[in-house]
Amino acid sequence: MTTDQTPNDHKNMLKGLQSADSLKVIETLEDLRVSGKSADIPFLIELLHLTPDPEIKRKVTDLFANLKESDAIPLIVSAIQNQKYAPELKSLVASCWENGLDYSNYLNLFVDLLIESDFMVAFEAYTVILNMTAKIDQTKIDMEIDRLEVAMKTTDEQKKALILDVIDFLPSIGF
Repeated sequence: MTTDQTPNDHKNMLKGLQSADSLKVIETLEDLRVSGKSADIPFLIELLHLTPDPEIKRKVTDLFANLKESDAIPLIVSAIQNQKYAPELKSLVASCWENGLDYSNYLNLFVDLLIESDFMVAFEAYTVILNMTAKIDQTKIDMEIDRLEVAMKTTDEQKKALILDVIDFLPSIGF
């Protein structure tokens, strides 16, 4: 947030997201790129869900791809876990690897998505996992590898290749 902006100014700016004028919404999204806060993410997720406008959707997903504050992580993860936002799942998961934040505390979630989701979402979850760099307790790594090995027995060939890569990768981030 800029130093000369008051909380009321910020609230008024967020009202621009509710405008029926798509140009006003896009202008507000550009303002949020500069002065947005992690607390704005739930509003942006709802906008992504409700708007039919592809340009607005693109602007919101671009914002998510450029997040740099770690306090945004639980907000994005919460949306990923919320069935209401299933239509946005691929975009939300993609933003996790695009923004480069550390989602290693949510390895279990991304393994679930890899196993249970359609190929496009699974591929995004796979990419999030392969971009993890933080060390994860070896016990957790072993549990996820076991789950992935079980999933190998019932998944299609495309996802098998992804799962095998993840099984090979996970020991490198274990401790």
